Amino acid sequence: MTSTITLAEALAAGTVVLDGGMSNQLESAGHDLSDELWSARLLAEVPEAITEAHLAYFEAGADVAITAGYQATFEGFAKRGIGRQRAAELIALSVELAREAVGRARAEGIARPLWVAASVGPYGAMLADGSEYRGRYGLSVAELERFHRPRLEVLAGARPDVLALETVPDTDEAEALLRAVRGLGVPAWLSYSVAGDRTRAGQPLEEAFALAAGVGEVIAVGVNCCAPEDVEGAVETAVRVTGKPVVVYPNSGEAWNAEARAWDGRSTFTAEEVQGWRASGARLIGGCCRVGPEVIGSIARTLGATA
Repeated sequence: MTSTITLAEALAAGTVVLDGGMSNQLESAGHDLSDELWSARLLAEVPEAITEAHLAYFEAGADVAITAGYQATFEGFAKRGIGRQRAAELIALSVELAREAVGRARAEGIARPLWVAASVGPYGAMLADGSEYRGRYGLSVAELERFHRPRLEVLAGARPDVLALETVPDTDEAEALLRAVRGLGVPAWLSYSVAGDRTRAGQPLEEAFALAAGVGEVIAVGVNCCAPEDVEGAVETAVRVTGKPVVVYPNSGEAWNAEARAWDGRSTFTAEEVQGWRASGARLIGGCCRVGPEVIGSIARTLGATA
């Protein structure tokens, strides 16, 4: 564990600041993420860049680093000719690099509690075709569980503080992930990608959040990789249905164009919105795609000023 108190204990006591988008921070440092492995490619090629990205968020005020493992899967690495043993090493490395950033933050004099969340992206992230924003891949819950469990076992073995089951587009995949985390000995949060008051696959959020309500491993539920305007309603629903702390980290408000592999539109995310999210019940708050250290710093200051 990277902190003297657990993340669950911190959420019970108050609000915790998440980091922002890994990919945009790496791109701003000059790294090309245009291939199917996205930021996971740098685990093999330029790992120190990932540590630097995590450190930038800690320096900005984030308390939690989400690892660069979103697209790091055995199947995705196999497409690039990377064998299973090396793939497992790279998946575990995603946690180690974030922990290294914690150590560097400590060396810089950052004394507040810091945690590492191991990113577990959806099946569609491995496909790299935008299907994580649609869900319904044509696979059964059992098949999705078989896909996720080996990677989760490797990540759990690397001992992150929490597993971030994130950008989940539908309830089938959520059910698979919730089955797969049982018995791993590491807590998790479950975070859906949503559109309005439904999952990306169109299921009501009441049903989606209810899946996690009685799961002891899950310390928070919520939404990520969505439009900022979809957050507040989702927070209220998550609190009502589960009674658990709520995690929120939306995008900047721009939209992902899977065909062009680029972002369209303009940013609508403002740090001031987080006050309303917290008032509605959010306890773990940050940003996802296109939200960088500057905005995370603003969130940290906003939450600190209104604590």
